[in-house]
Amino acid sequence: MLTPVAASASSGDPSPLPTVHNPLDPQGLGGLSVETVRYGSHRRQNMDVWWTPDGQQRPGVFLIHGGWWSSGDKKYMKEIVRGYAELGYTVFNLNYRLSGDAPWPAQRTDALAAIRMARKHADRWAFDPKNYVLVGFSAGGHIAASVGTYGDGISGLKGVVGLSPIISPLRAYSDGAKSTDPNKRRLRTAAIKLAGGCAPKGKCSRVWASMEVAWHASRKDAPMLTVHSKDEFVPPVQSQLLKRMLGQVGVPVKVLTAPGTNHSSPLYREPGVAERVQAWIAERIG
Repeated sequence: MLTPVAASASSGDPSPLPTVHNPLDPQGLGGLSVETVRYGSHRRQNMDVWWTPDGQQRPGVFLIHGGWWSSGDKKYMKEIVRGYAELGYTVFNLNYRLSGDAPWPAQRTDALAAIRMARKHADRWAFDPKNYVLVGFSAGGHIAASVGTYGDGISGLKGVVGLSPIISPLRAYSDGAKSTDPNKRRLRTAAIKLAGGCAPKGKCSRVWASMEVAWHASRKDAPMLTVHSKDEFVPPVQSQLLKRMLGQVGVPVKVLTAPGTNHSSPLYREPGVAERVQAWIAERIG
């Protein structure tokens, strides 16, 4: 059972890649259309778009996969993507440059570029460019939350959801130094790689500061929902600083916990989690 935690790129014309087809539904994905498009020149700068071509303008959901910033792929998100598409949203399932391709902030830059392209070509995908949310998993949750606190609000962004989001790479760095948990130690290494291979001091202090989500809180940022397992390697305390800092500027953040150790997508599949996330999204974009 979920419980709230106590506390108060460039974007030219879309360049289609081969359309994604479901061999189990060759007649058209149950009324859904699916297209894969490029939003930049790098091979990882592409996204799948799922939409209902019925002439309506629909709210959007942008999904960002996890994988330690260094691995993972949008193809593993298809079950979740289809679920949101069948709820009536236009869904954008993003790939982005990994830390082995480019250091931070390339990942945030890619997410912003994908959003710009989606908004520019909203009519093509029956998308309401003034009404969308981001949903990120683990490292993807860090990217989504970083977009949520980028600048002083992103036009049309009504909310951000993070499943086991790494809100503070600095916290992950320090936790991994003294932990015997192999996942915490791996996360520390992954954060160093994201920062370009250096520790958070000296010449690298700026990039680490840029990676800290809560440090960029401002009053027009998007409301956020984060979900953690109580005993996972990205614990709820990661989101508590975000709740406090955004709360100081009047932006609501809800932090939910579930029992156990499940992380990211397995946490999302825990009974009740997806339903709580979907209800929160529906409250913000309908």
